[in-house]
Amino acid sequence: MSRDLRGVLTALSTPFGPDEAIDVTTLRRVVDRSIDAGVDGVVAAGSTGEVGALSSEERLLLIDTVIEHTDGRVPVIAQTGATSTREAVRLSKAAQSSGADVLMLITPYYEPLSVAETVAYIKDVAGAVDLPVMLYNIPAVTGVNLDPATVRSLAEDVPNIRYIKDSSANWEQALQLIHHHSDVIGTFIGWDAYLYSALVEGAAGVMAGTANVVPEEIVAVSRLIAEGDLTGARVRWKSLYPVIDALLSVPFIPAVKAGLALQGLPAGAARRPTADLNPEDLARLQHVLSALKQPVG
Repeated sequence: MSRDLRGVLTALSTPFGPDEAIDVTTLRRVVDRSIDAGVDGVVAAGSTGEVGALSSEERLLLIDTVIEHTDGRVPVIAQTGATSTREAVRLSKAAQSSGADVLMLITPYYEPLSVAETVAYIKDVAGAVDLPVMLYNIPAVTGVNLDPATVRSLAEDVPNIRYIKDSSANWEQALQLIHHHSDVIGTFIGWDAYLYSALVEGAAGVMAGTANVVPEEIVAVSRLIAEGDLTGARVRWKSLYPVIDALLSVPFIPAVKAGLALQGLPAGAARRPTADLNPEDLARLQHVLSALKQPVG
């Protein structure tokens, strides 16, 4: 696909069976759930997909399965960042060969790098492939913040750097990216609680792990904003926000998996040592999801 990315991208959850192996059959159902709801793209091997708990070969299996099953219905973004440049290049070339539409690169996170080291890593990996590249800025994990000036410089220097997923949870930084740098790079906000505000401000889109659980509702908010119906979007967002808040206020990966199960699509547990939600948090999530099913108005 050559179209530009916009709108809602689901950061896919990775289903596991009882033996903690990737459950490919359920993965296909997770993909279909988002696509059938109208999302504009899906992301394989992102943080919501427990990338840190996957081997490189499992990541490639995950990416290949999502690409094959999506079958061109929406773009597939493959997260191919790694803790070394060499491995990131290997994963990126493999994902490109498999048919990914965009590659997303997280900064190496085991040993925090300097900004100069981070920039060198990004340039080396992006330069090794032909696909559009999305930067993934999540400084709470990587220890390095890609500030707007650095992002602009990278986009101007490397032609295939086209997008950024900003999960900095820094609203001022997000606004700068959206309003001052959209001429060189499309900004996707990766902090789900900012979803409504980011789209109103004119972000290219949002990348949401919560879209595994409530894809139709998130798509509805996005489309109403795109159509200029801010009143309608605000009503939908007011109804949806308690679910987003409940998912974000507890350990996120098990919360998404619990949410999928409550919505009728069990995707297994998170990989150990991550534990399931405690009964109180699960009950709260069940309550807000039940309330969401009531008529909007």
